[in-house]
This record gives sequence, C-alpha cells and structure tokens, in this order.
Amino acid sequence: MAKNSEEIKKEINQSKYHLDPKTTDIERESVEAPRYGCALSGVYATTLGLNNAIPILHSGAGCGVAHLFGTLYPGGQSCGQNKGGTATPCSCLVEEHVILGGEEKLDNLIDSTIKISNSNFYVVISGCVPSLIGDDVDSVVENYQFNHDIIHVNAPGFKAHSFEGYNLFWDSLIESDILQKQEVEKNTINILGVLPYNNVFWKGDLYEIKQLFAALGVNANVIFGYGDGLTNLKNVPKAALNVVVNPWLGVRAAKKLKEKFGTPYITFPGIPIGAKQTSSFIDRVGRTLNIDEVKVSDFIKSKEDNYYHIFEAPGDAIILSRPNQYFAVVADSAYAIGYTKFLTNELGYLPDIVQITDNPPVDVREKIIKEINNSLESTITPDVIFEADTYRIRENLKDRPFTFLLSSSLEAPTAFEDFGACHVSAAFPILSSAVLVNHYGGYYGGLTLFEDLVSTFVGPL
Repeated sequence: MAKNSEEIKKEINQSKYHLDPKTTDIERESVEAPRYGCALSGVYATTLGLNNAIPILHSGAGCGVAHLFGTLYPGGQSCGQNKGGTATPCSCLVEEHVILGGEEKLDNLIDSTIKISNSNFYVVISGCVPSLIGDDVDSVVENYQFNHDIIHVNAPGFKAHSFEGYNLFWDSLIESDILQKQEVEKNTINILGVLPYNNVFWKGDLYEIKQLFAALGVNANVIFGYGDGLTNLKNVPKAALNVVVNPWLGVRAAKKLKEKFGTPYITFPGIPIGAKQTSSFIDRVGRTLNIDEVKVSDFIKSKEDNYYHIFEAPGDAIILSRPNQYFAVVADSAYAIGYTKFLTNELGYLPDIVQITDNPPVDVREKIIKEINNSLESTITPDVIFEADTYRIRENLKDRPFTFLLSSSLEAPTAFEDFGACHVSAAFPILSSAVLVNHYGGYYGGLTLFEDLVSTFVGPL
C-alpha cells in the first residue's frame, strides 16, 4: 500500500540522516549529484586508504567501477593504485546469484585473492545484492579468520552514505579480534575522523598533523596513507588518547574504543586550517597529554613567527584588490568549519553562506552551527545550510554578495559567470586537478590556501 505524504514526512523526520527539512516530500525523493557516495563507497575508500589492505567486493561488477569514477577520480584524480578501481577483487553477482545465492562464489573469490596477493589485511564489503538476498557472508569470512586478518563490513548502498561507511568500517573492526588490548604508550595518539578520498586532501593533512606532533615528541598514528595499514590498526589500542578532527565522523569509533580499551578521546571541530586553529589544536592535545607547557608554547611561537612572516607577503594584493570581501563555502562539515574560521578570523573576510554537504546526523547540526557562529571574530554570521543536492546548492548561491567561493570543482567552470565569484576547488569532488600532497590543513596548509585564494584574482597592481 502506498504511503501518504504525512507518513513519508514522519519517516524522514525520524531518520538519523536527512537533508534540509524545508524541502518538500517530493523533492526529497532524489538528490542531484550529491557530494558523497553510498555506504559501500565509504568502506571501500577507507580500506583503500590503508596501505597493503585489499577490499573484496561482494556485489555486482558495477560497484567497483562506479566508485572508481564516483569516489577515486573525484578525490583528486586518484586511481586506487594496484588494489582499487578495475583491480578490485569482486564477486560480480548476476541474476543467477540472486536466485541461488552468492556464498560459494565469494568463498572462491576470497581464497583466490589471498593466494595471489601480497596483502596482510582483507576487508570483505557486502553491497546491495547479498544484503537483499540474505547471503551469510559472516560465516564465509569466519572460515578465513583463523589464519588471516580479515573482516566483513555489511554496507549495502541503500543503508547510508559514504561518510557513514567510514563509521561502519570501524564498527566491524572494533567488534573483531584484530584489535587487542595492549600496554598504553605515553604520548601516542590516534587521529580519527578523516575519510580518505572524500576528504580530498587527506594525505597532505594527515602528514602535516603527524609531522607537527613528531616535533613535540608525540607519535601521531594517522592510520591512513603512511606505514603498514594493518600495523597502524593493531597499534590503535596502544594510544593514550584518540583525537577526532571532525564534529561527528569518527566520534562513534572513539566512543567504542573507549568502551573496549578505556582510551579517552577529545574532539576538534574540524581539520585545523591556518595558525589560529592549528595552535589551538596543538595546545589542546598538549594539555590533555600533560606535555610540558613551555615546550608546547615555544613550539607554537616558532611556527607562528614563521607563518605570519610568510603570511604578510601577499598583503598588498588583498588590501589593494580584494579587502573585506564576502565569501561562500560549500564543503563537508570538517572543512566547512575550518575554511569559515580561517577566512574570517585570519583574513578578515565576511562569511555570507556556508553549505554543509556531508549530511551529518540531525542531532549534531545545532552543534555545528554554534561552532561556526560562536567562533567567528566578526559581527557578521553566515547562513548555515545543510544541503547535498547540487541543484539546490547552486540555487542557494544565487543573488548573494559573496565574491569568493570555496567549493567543489562542480562550481568551478561557471563560478564567475553565475555568481561573480573567484573560485577555489576546496572540497569533494575535485576533478579539475590531481591532488597528491597538496593540502589546506595545519600551518603550511593555511599558507597554501591563502596562496590559492590570492591566485584567483592577482595580476598587475
């Protein structure tokens, strides 16, 4: 029996994830070019971010290819190297398996993947088909767990979006036997809340964080992109502190790690961008770990002295050409907060509108809005909108005073024509350039963002 509009509205409002409540029921039925993929996409990207880990897709053949084009390429023109994209092991389920089941094919796939690969960690990711037909994937995977480090993550595309897929990965990992209680190592931290590829600048941001803390004698286990992925995961219980650099993503994992291993955690509202945010970030972690205050203070001062010396260089370009400008941001929660604070508190620009695209849970949205509005050194507060639909994002940008737009490459070609704004590709998807180590997090990243911003308008003065 078809549901009436009131029943649909009630279901949407009770859902953990939904879009701008001002939209109508009919308008909620589809989302045009969302800035994320499905749940399988998030688990897939998380796995590919771990060095030496191999995703094994139990799904239709289209899933791996779809996320090559929908996740890896838009994540700064990445290809997944020799374990992602067209190289991804996949059970390639078809009509036959919908009727008879795909467990035997998955069993053969896992066996052959282990035999021909040199990996030490495998993640079996179930897509829509096995979830709908009821394949007992857990029992198939369990047969291999006696001799191999392997987990199963049930992530049908209809279950959630890619950011939630990151949480699903950690749920399965923490529930497995791979993480074992260990002796805690002083001044060791885990960095949580960064989803590879969907956070396009993940490699550079994590490297920056790792290097900053290394200078203070703190071992930051960034988990993704550096070292052996399985080793990094197995070292997670050693940490004295878990640090979540996101207002919501990774918080669930931090809570579960605290329940299982007793590891305390702190949250930072987003990727720290520029001197003010990065210094605050380092100071907070330092105080939590009881690192010598003088050592932390001296380190911050040395970094800020160098930062602001370089920061002054393009001052004339800003003052003479584009002083006190309004700006707009379209990005996921962590970057949207960081960009807005940076442009307002360090450049003196005026926040006009911030559109948050990662569809965070409803119960954290007020917290995100407060984090933005209460931390700005300005009498101007932006309109904060939670929106994933590209058409609506563009509609929301019309007829506004901003002259700078930080968003995805979807807006890049017509940003000046449509909105009269200089554009910086600063959020997923970024298809217009390759992103290897370029990043906007930390001291160095803040300077890079300033550089890219000025480069959109600078010329003969």
